[in-house]
Amino acid sequence: MRRRANEPSTPITRAPAGQRTGTPEADPNWHSIAIEWFESLFESGQSFFYERSDIAQARYVAEVMSRNLNQGQRVSGQLFASVISAASELLTTEGARRRLGVELTKSASADIDSGLDDLLSAYRDD
Repeated sequence: MRRRANEPSTPITRAPAGQRTGTPEADPNWHSIAIEWFESLFESGQSFFYERSDIAQARYVAEVMSRNLNQGQRVSGQLFASVISAASELLTTEGARRRLGVELTKSASADIDSGLDDLLSAYRDD
């Protein structure tokens, strides 16, 4: 029997989303690149989907990134691959978002109704 390409291989289990309490602060002791990366996550559209556990993972990735950058030595290829992989799980790249079917759009004007309010309501109701 042939399966459609867009059918999930396992059924999706739904659960209520957790409560976010706002935008977390970057650690001021982190390397400037790690701070920029961490702050950019919460200025990007994919942060709409972040749960507290995603934020904790982002904090950990930024910490590892910062420690590596602050060493002033050659960057470990294995560590770099691990950081990039973990960052990808946070939907930080276009490719990662496309694999999960997430498309971010930019409106030409703030006055244009993007439907985000309806999307947020539907997301919270699920």
